[in-house]
Amino acid sequence: MNPEEKAVTNVNATFVRPAKFYLSGFSNTPHIKYYYVFLCFAYIITVLGNSFLLSIIYLAKTLHTPKYMIVFNLAFTDLCGSTALIPKVLDTLVFNRRYIVYEACLSQMFFILFFAGIQSWTLVTLAYDRFIAICFPLRYQSIVTNQVIAAMLLFVWAISLSEVAFVVGALDRLSFCNSLVVKNVYCDHAPVYLLACNDTSLNNILAYVAFVLFLCIPLIMIALTYVCISVALSRIAIGEERFKAFKTCTAHLILVAIFFLPILGTNIAAVTSYIHPNARIINSSLTHIIPALLNPIIYSLKTEEVLMSIKKLLKITNKSRIHFSI
Repeated sequence: MNPEEKAVTNVNATFVRPAKFYLSGFSNTPHIKYYYVFLCFAYIITVLGNSFLLSIIYLAKTLHTPKYMIVFNLAFTDLCGSTALIPKVLDTLVFNRRYIVYEACLSQMFFILFFAGIQSWTLVTLAYDRFIAICFPLRYQSIVTNQVIAAMLLFVWAISLSEVAFVVGALDRLSFCNSLVVKNVYCDHAPVYLLACNDTSLNNILAYVAFVLFLCIPLIMIALTYVCISVALSRIAIGEERFKAFKTCTAHLILVAIFFLPILGTNIAAVTSYIHPNARIINSSLTHIIPALLNPIIYSLKTEEVLMSIKKLLKITNKSRIHFSI
């Protein structure tokens, strides 16, 4: 019995809802076990790195600022997004558990898209923080407050929840009477809705809306903030001060490049040229994995405030140990 025959459970003349989908995974790929090892390594480092960053921000009172409230939100979404993706992918590939229940498939898709959307708009919020800090330094404390950032992040969560709920909820109206083989290692939106045999125009429109809302608009807004930042920096007479101000933006710029460039490259390549299925699967999975892996490393090693806070916490820990031993 083939995967399609095993997966179908509810059939009538007009509508078919599958019990399960079949994740095809990779085909004829040598040395693919190295990729499994990388996924396992990446997930361990992601969990440890983001948990460490969350702990440092929570414990260090000097980091209880609007900027690090945003960084805390970014680390939390990285941790949740990776947990929604990597363990199930490893379970599918390593233990060859290719079938995924229909409801579990939609749930996995929802959480992956949801946390990716939050990450995108969190980077916009960080850009706003840098914009105010450099362009309006004297008014920064009054404009960028904990209450303002909390409201912005709440809006980010709300808009991501609403859009992703529409995108994933629209799949429930589709009839899957053709193939039930998802050509991926996880339930991605396009590989699933393209399997339907009834009208998918609404799903296609929602996919474009999500692309614009979570990628195009955030990237344009970030670009505009850095145009304004560049203009403000060009008016600073002393080159050393200009460099010092720009240095505060480097960590954020690296995060933006790591997150947006792979996703944009993958989507543009998929539309304009042919991509081998295995390459597309690796690219689509890495666009979710790499940012979550590198973000805590960048903010732990590239940010002076975090490094100073780590040193202070280590000193306090050492002093308490010495006092306890005495």
